[in-house]
Amino acid sequence: MTKGILGRKIGMTQVFAENGDLIPVTVIEAAQNVVLQKKSTDVDGYEAIQVGFEDKREKLSNKPERGHVAKAETAPKRFIREIRGVNVEEYEVGQEVKVDIFAAGEIVDVTGVSKGKGFQGAIKRHNQSRGPMSHGSRYHRRPGSMGPVDPNRVFKGKLLPGRMGGEQITIQNLEIVKVDAERNLILVKGNVPGPKKQLIKVKSAIKAN
Repeated sequence: MTKGILGRKIGMTQVFAENGDLIPVTVIEAAQNVVLQKKSTDVDGYEAIQVGFEDKREKLSNKPERGHVAKAETAPKRFIREIRGVNVEEYEVGQEVKVDIFAAGEIVDVTGVSKGKGFQGAIKRHNQSRGPMSHGSRYHRRPGSMGPVDPNRVFKGKLLPGRMGGEQITIQNLEIVKVDAERNLILVKGNVPGPKKQLIKVKSAIKAN
């Protein structure tokens, strides 16, 4: 069954495997998550658990938020997300989800929001090729033809300059190198989306063999 946890991206480092290989890893701090709600097929149409991560001050929460977390006997949470595909019967409202649900060697999918790059041109945003920079060329970093003459309009989907980054991205089939239960850390092989301190969701891989 699927399992998942919320955490924050701490940064990247490297560890050595037993055979001496150097492995680049991303460190994710997944402090205790609390189950705030269980969703069932009968009531909600699907099965999921709702987990909260990172306490926030009572002053910053409204009355409905405080009432929602009161059922789980916990403080208001800064981040609340759903994890589908889990065996709901294994969880209880108010239960803490810790990093030890995962183990080294497991394959996971990691979701986060990518770094925002602001307004960028077609070359950076869509990896297009530039024109020649010399010999009288007046075409350098422009997006190219807007389309044929006949429709006399620009088709939807044309790759043009615009806002880049700041999108939710999931990187699939990353390997967990190490789980540090004492410090609530998960070390994942490779890189994950977003800047440092970005909210990260770690779930069991849906395409793992």
